[in-house]
Amino acid sequence: MALSILDLFSIGIGPSSSHTVGPMRAARRFTYALERDGLVERTARVKAELFGSLSATGVGHGSDMAVILGLCGNDPETIDPEAAAPQVQACVEGGTLPLDGTHEIPFDRSKDLVLHMRRSLPGHPNGMRLTAFDADGAELLTRDYYSVGGGFVVTGEELEAELDETRDVSRHGEEPEPHPFSTGADLIAQCEIHGLSIADVMRANEAARGDLADVEAKVLEIWDVMQECVAHGIHRTEPILPGGLKVKRRAPGLHAQLLEKGTDGAEKDPMWAMEWVNLFALAVNEENASFGRIVTAPTNGAAGIIPAVLHYYDRFVLSPGTPAEERRAKILDFLFTAAAIGILFKRNASISGAEVGCQGEVGSACSMAAGALCAVLGGTPLQVENAAEIGIEHNLGLTCDPVGGLVQVPCIERNAIASVKAINAARLALVGDGDHRVTLDQAIQTMRETGADMKSKYKETSRGGLAVNVIEC
Repeated sequence: MALSILDLFSIGIGPSSSHTVGPMRAARRFTYALERDGLVERTARVKAELFGSLSATGVGHGSDMAVILGLCGNDPETIDPEAAAPQVQACVEGGTLPLDGTHEIPFDRSKDLVLHMRRSLPGHPNGMRLTAFDADGAELLTRDYYSVGGGFVVTGEELEAELDETRDVSRHGEEPEPHPFSTGADLIAQCEIHGLSIADVMRANEAARGDLADVEAKVLEIWDVMQECVAHGIHRTEPILPGGLKVKRRAPGLHAQLLEKGTDGAEKDPMWAMEWVNLFALAVNEENASFGRIVTAPTNGAAGIIPAVLHYYDRFVLSPGTPAEERRAKILDFLFTAAAIGILFKRNASISGAEVGCQGEVGSACSMAAGALCAVLGGTPLQVENAAEIGIEHNLGLTCDPVGGLVQVPCIERNAIASVKAINAARLALVGDGDHRVTLDQAIQTMRETGADMKSKYKETSRGGLAVNVIEC
């Protein structure tokens, strides 16, 4: 399975990559299948069924809305977040749904969108089934999809064949990678044999699949969206996050406090820079909780960590006089390095909270950010691997237990904590020579095994942990 940096980082909508972005992509893919088979006009009804974690926390994560939006022909990368809720409301209240954006069919929310709270499909905790019927009630097409984390979607057949639905042949092509790697040890070996950085290994592999300049342009667009997301988060005026938990926004207030300290804040507070890191992470994840435009990095639940650490590097490490071209190159190095580390998690464990708990989301993102920061601070490939290992090692066993099924408590604050942890991991690695006792591969294997041992109530079902010990009102 060839993975691109554009698989690990993609533009979408909050609040969840596996529960919002994935279901929307699956529903949109179902409309493509109907169109391909000439069945759109014959379709008189579509029934969507959500299973496992998708049903347990689906409403809080917006899974129901995402399915409706996908069936209406929307894509998470291009949909207008402000238009999403009104479109869903129109379908529910009007009793009709524009299938594929063109063909009006009846829609009854209570019958056509079913959440099986205690049932699961066999392939993955995030399962969904879509079925189209004709006017006589005869079945036209049925497809099972699995949202396997980070917005990745596969059918049952593809899951068995280990094919990834997000793989786009037009983007990836079929050319072999010049520097293939499946493990951290492979990645380090490629760097040592060819005298390359981890970022350059990724660049070479991307270049073999297509136009590297085009990929880099898209990666810089992703960085632009990360910056826009932070800006939106700190300038929101609504005091309370949506969803019913009545969680107060903190990013706008923290931003105001930091501005009051002025540009000499570091002289007044030794932790001034870390306050900004907290702000960057909070802003992103509050925006995510508000169904805003987000970059999946590598998931939405952990979307604040990589942007927060990259903002820290851009704002507090690079000097204001850094030439634009040099700044651009460093930003790309950071994101290409992070992507290489993310690929190791995707290939050898999981980035799905429903599969391995939050260690697969926040833990993976913390590891990616730590390794990437270490790289742009001048770390060797071995030091980068050490930083990434530290980042995941100290998130092992982290449960996914969102209160009320919402990506708010403890998710938002957890991103801020992990962002600071990633910075510390990079600094710890840099004071060493790269020699370390626990390898990244061993830590990833441990994460996978820990996730397998973890009870399902701690894996994005809101049936254990904080989700049952915190009063929701």
